[in-house]
Amino acid sequence: MWRNGVLGTLGRLILAGVLLWAGGAKLGDLGGSVRAVNAYQLAPYEMPFVEVALGLLLLVGLATRVVAAVTGALLVVFIAGIASAWARGLNIDCGCFGGGGELAAGAEPSYGWEITRDVALLAIAAALVVWPRSALSVDGWVTGEVGTGSE
Repeated sequence: MWRNGVLGTLGRLILAGVLLWAGGAKLGDLGGSVRAVNAYQLAPYEMPFVEVALGLLLLVGLATRVVAAVTGALLVVFIAGIASAWARGLNIDCGCFGGGGELAAGAEPSYGWEITRDVALLAIAAALVVWPRSALSVDGWVTGEVGTGSE
């Protein structure tokens, strides 16, 4: 079923939705995004613009294989950052969908859930790299296979 484009379309739209939600939430609160990234004590800045751009490209299905590969690489970075925070005993909110930073006293981080979620999204991205065919995509329109979900 993945190969006929139905699951590819679903995967593409799931990744697009997550990236647009995450990047949009961060763009709405750039100060909070900076606090979230600083809480990791690893990177100097956040990339909500990249998340939004990747989300838009996946939404319309343009350069799906390449965008899925870049999204997968970004997810690997996110997983490594969360795992690093967990290993170092930091008590932070990942800031994945806005907010972020130090958690209040007594609040528990949800690192296991965050890593599990991102690994599942990474699997979807990997599948799109292998099988980028999806219906209702610019890729299909450009190749003359509009609405068929063909590559």
